[in-house]
Amino acid sequence: MQYAKNILETIGKTPLVKLNRLTADLPCLVLAKYETFNPGNSVKDRMALQMIEDAEADGRLKPGGTIIEGTSGNTGMGLALAAIVKGYKSIFVMSDKQSKEKMDILKAVGAEVVVCPTNVAPDDPRSYYSVSKRLGDETPNSWYVNQYDNPSNTKAHYKSTGPEIWEQTDGKVTHFIVGVGTGGTISGVGGFLKKKNPNVKVWGIDTYGSVFKKYHETGVFDEKEIYPYVTEGIGEDILPANVNFDLIDGFTKVTDKDAAVYTQRLAKEEGMFLGNSAGAAVKGVLQLREHFNSEDVVVVLFHDHGSRYVGKMFNDDWMREMGYLD
Repeated sequence: MQYAKNILETIGKTPLVKLNRLTADLPCLVLAKYETFNPGNSVKDRMALQMIEDAEADGRLKPGGTIIEGTSGNTGMGLALAAIVKGYKSIFVMSDKQSKEKMDILKAVGAEVVVCPTNVAPDDPRSYYSVSKRLGDETPNSWYVNQYDNPSNTKAHYKSTGPEIWEQTDGKVTHFIVGVGTGGTISGVGGFLKKKNPNVKVWGIDTYGSVFKKYHETGVFDEKEIYPYVTEGIGEDILPANVNFDLIDGFTKVTDKDAAVYTQRLAKEEGMFLGNSAGAAVKGVLQLREHFNSEDVVVVLFHDHGSRYVGKMFNDDWMREMGYLD
């Protein structure tokens, strides 16, 4: 009989799926690393499990403990599933710009959710960075995950996602493109692929209101770049330790409107019901067309599932209110 001993054993080994209509004008083959096939419906399941297992191994996470993290939703889901299987409690801190669906899903799997304002500085005591750290300090027998600076985040993708892409493309991948938030995915996958072939190009998708692109190009952390934005799951107003800028060949920025519109288009034209960052990623691929030729194999990673955005990007009333639909 073939079966998984628990739900955590189903993490990884996600398929590569060819994009057809949206990329028809590109000269290259574009393949999506389709991470919604993970049990928590996102790429974050991989690093959530790795971070927990590493914390268990070195004693940071003890039996019966409480896992505490600031999350845009997907890391929380991965941590929550692992917490259920392994017998931990979980508290997740989110900013109020995240979709209601993400908050409801975390509550559905038994997590406690704390909501903080989006439009405050990272070091403001009300920010979700500050609140999650404070809860970690105050809660007995707890472990504050800190996915932004936790090296197990990058490690998970170096060990699993990168090798899967290399094997699935038979080593023919020429470009890896992904939205950047905590940096674990781009740094782990990018690091592995460049080790196998230093000529592989690694591109990050950034959003307006985030500091990544300018910092990568100039080395300047420009606070004037920072302002609230709608796109979920990518971009930052900090520089996470997991973003290895030396591995990244470049960034392209995608507007909130384009990210939302292309999230809808992926569903309606490719049958791919995906999250907001997937819309940003596929628009980013189209913006990078001048970098591709007919021999290239471009892999773009899609983070999460469309069910978390039905009240936003898949709601035409919301899209009209935002000015994203004519």
